[in-house]
Amino acid sequence: MSSALKFSEAFALGLHATALIAKHDGEKISVTFIAKELGGSVAHLQKVLQRLGKAGIISSTRGPKGGYLLAKKAADIKMLDIFEIIEGKIQFCNCVFDANFCNSTICLLGPLTSKVNREIFDHFSKTTIAELIKKLPTPHIETT
Repeated sequence: MSSALKFSEAFALGLHATALIAKHDGEKISVTFIAKELGGSVAHLQKVLQRLGKAGIISSTRGPKGGYLLAKKAADIKMLDIFEIIEGKIQFCNCVFDANFCNSTICLLGPLTSKVNREIFDHFSKTTIAELIKKLPTPHIETT
């Protein structure tokens, strides 16, 4: 099965991990727990969480009672923040192809690409982690 619109695993991990951390509401949770809940690799998740930490979205404490917490309020973190930390700024280009297939001034896809990019940008700009966690099931608290 294929999808015309796909995001990277790193973005998916970053977004879901941030929401999961927020859902645990101040309880430190371990990278192992997060990886298990998300079905992801601990090593890849650690890299993603490190980037989110450097950007000030989450904080971590090492040691037996360590784990991850939000560094900001969930209502102050937008999906766009997570996307741009992981992927960089959204580019409002009019072409979806990586190669120079088209030398024309008229795109065969018409305004579709720029319209979809704008809709994603608008959605990511408006949607907060606080809104996303309402969609998650109530967590079973497991610290470290």
